[in-house]
Amino acid sequence: MTKRQTADTVVTAALRLLDEQGLEAVTTRAVAGLLGVRMNTVLWHVKTKARLLELMADAVTAEISLDGLPGSAPERARELMRRYRRALMGHRDGAALVAGTYAAEPATLRFSDAVIAALLDAGATPREAAWTLTAMVYFTLGLAQEEQGLDREDEPRLRAAVARGSYPALREALDHLIDGTFDERFEDGLNRILAT
Repeated sequence: MTKRQTADTVVTAALRLLDEQGLEAVTTRAVAGLLGVRMNTVLWHVKTKARLLELMADAVTAEISLDGLPGSAPERARELMRRYRRALMGHRDGAALVAGTYAAEPATLRFSDAVIAALLDAGATPREAAWTLTAMVYFTLGLAQEEQGLDREDEPRLRAAVARGSYPALREALDHLIDGTFDERFEDGLNRILAT
């Protein structure tokens, strides 16, 4: 007797597929195969692949705990973004998955609400809080995608391309474009966004 499928079991299987094989491998057919059911069973619960990806993105965001946050509003916003980055990095292609969706789902909305509340508590206007959230989310998604897609050959290719062309300012700053850890870049970026 097969286990009764739910939207949650479909999303869980899809996340397992994501972690094992990457985002390109996630299809409704592949999820059905992993669950040992017909594709129609998967589609009954998620309707389309786009909807499946939205639910997966929300499930990644649902991994972010809102417990034990700092009392200081600016530090609370920073810590929430650190937790967001960890959730993205906790899944193979996690940042690409979330960046490719518009998940107006409970966990995503709960996380956004918590960040905006921290920014409002720090003195931001509603518009400033909304735009700061957007800047921090896009920055975090972009940096996490770069980190997850890092290729050891990227640095030598970049150095060679800059050396071949006429890019004097880029040549002067090149070492700083590639030095430092992703953790350092992340913290620096957050500080720059929150300082404005």
